[in-house]
Amino acid sequence: MKRIENGWAAFALATGSAFLGFVLAASTLSFGTGEKVQNGNQEFISAPLNAMDPARLAELNQAERQRIEVFHEASKSVVFISVSQLQRSLFSLDVTEIPRGNGTGFIWDKQGHIVTNYHVVQSANRASVKLQSGEVFDAELVGFYKQKDLAVLKIKAPASKLAPIRLGTSKNLLEGQDVLAIGNPFGLDQTLTNGIVSALRREINSPVNTKILNVIQTNAAINPGNSGGPLLDSKGRVIGINTMILSPSSVNAGIGFAVPIDIVKKLVPQIIKYGRVEKPYHPVLGVEIDTESEEAHRIVRRYGILPVIIKNLSDDGGAKKAGIKEGDILVEAGGYRLRSIDDLRVVLERFDAGDVISLKYIRGNDVFKTTAKLDEEP
Repeated sequence: MKRIENGWAAFALATGSAFLGFVLAASTLSFGTGEKVQNGNQEFISAPLNAMDPARLAELNQAERQRIEVFHEASKSVVFISVSQLQRSLFSLDVTEIPRGNGTGFIWDKQGHIVTNYHVVQSANRASVKLQSGEVFDAELVGFYKQKDLAVLKIKAPASKLAPIRLGTSKNLLEGQDVLAIGNPFGLDQTLTNGIVSALRREINSPVNTKILNVIQTNAAINPGNSGGPLLDSKGRVIGINTMILSPSSVNAGIGFAVPIDIVKKLVPQIIKYGRVEKPYHPVLGVEIDTESEEAHRIVRRYGILPVIIKNLSDDGGAKKAGIKEGDILVEAGGYRLRSIDDLRVVLERFDAGDVISLKYIRGNDVFKTTAKLDEEP
């Protein structure tokens, strides 16, 4: 595979030695890299050759037909990723290639870029990508962004064989809406599961020990092998990348997490262009939050929450320019209620630097409204 010296080898040196296992040893969190689990709330749909037979489809209800059509189209864009690691024998000094697991990815564009999770390829020396057609291509590492557990590979495949996935948006998701996941659980390729958006704005510690805010929680079955696969809305558009599960047994327990696609859309073009993220997108208000004052502790004791009390403001920050002062308590930003510092972080991730957002704050016994322009993170 190309670029071993400046690609995968450097990648392995930068990220450490052993390939991350399928279970996080330090907690009950395990990443969703997919298997067939008997669960009455999940559906597993294979891809029979006659799946799109009009006569057969006519016998099904509308929801079934739509789900099958989504799978039929989206599965063309989903790939099977196999990774391996070179290992030298301590006795003979011979180098052998050891399989280190598999995961899922999806086709980003006609140039052969494949998006997946960082932990799928972490510490790998080599990787291969199998398309739905069964054709296998060596993969070249383009780059990664560990903070969001994101990596981009590239394969040299004819454009005619590449079906880029349809991108949706994650900014207007609602709890309860239908979702579908496609992946390769436990090596079983092209597996479909369905469920709903269980919750939004979750915070997780990713399989590579980075904190990711604003993730999507779903009960669609995600298991080892599903990592890097797409979470789709009912129209077949990607709304997230399936990343990990919360489970005491390391297999699906109905609590899976996906990184929102709106985050991915901001980062992937940078990785493709530079091999890394040159410009983190996190916007800031230019404020420091008070967590230590007696007033903060009093509110915590009384209400059980740590409010967003402004402590310091940068001179050229958006908050100060908007009239915010020390001691003000932010209670709303961008139309979202704020009950804690984490709420503010989650809200800000929904916007870009340069955006103007609404703010509501308390000063003394009065409530004020204003707008502030978000700045780039220093």
